Amino acid sequence: ILISSAVALLLSFSANAENIHFPEEIVPLQVGDKMLESSLFSRVEDLELAPGSYRLKLKYTDLYDEDYDMHEVVESEPFWVDITIEAGTDYTLVFNRAENAVAAKVFAQSPMVSLKAKGSALAAPLSVVSNNQLASEAPVRTMREAPAGPEKPSRPIKPIAPITGKGMPSAAKEKKERKEKNY
Repeated sequence: ILISSAVALLLSFSANAENIHFPEEIVPLQVGDKMLESSLFSRVEDLELAPGSYRLKLKYTDLYDEDYDMHEVVESEPFWVDITIEAGTDYTLVFNRAENAVAAKVFAQSPMVSLKAKGSALAAPLSVVSNNQLASEAPVRTMREAPAGPEKPSRPIKPIAPITGKGMPSAAKEKKERKEKNY
């Protein structure tokens, strides 16, 4: 009787939970106040949540090939989105993957993700919750409207100087300067 009660209890919990599938480039870090455990070898691909509204903390991370044997990792700062899960519906988190590392860096500065119900042709864009909103409100379990218009990045974007630009160090120049200092 005890075992059958435990099985029935587990089945009732899983029957009330809906599933969200995450692409490998989007890593779920937190649901509300609950941290999600993951590692390099064990990451969260699916998340079961009961119907309701939640705030998820996510991170974008992607790998791009540069040359034959070189690659570049592009990552975003962690960001929050508000979602609403409806009963009887499973979801997939979707985004437009950049074709190269330059476009991925632009995406990482201002990530945009959507929630797509399984079997639906359309995905609902999710609003990224700004740091200003997070600081000004208590923990929230309901959907909120995001402010209209683009947000400023949390840190200034530094212009990239050309590699061969004046004042940029080069290996030959550094070697020459070290040699002159040693003599």
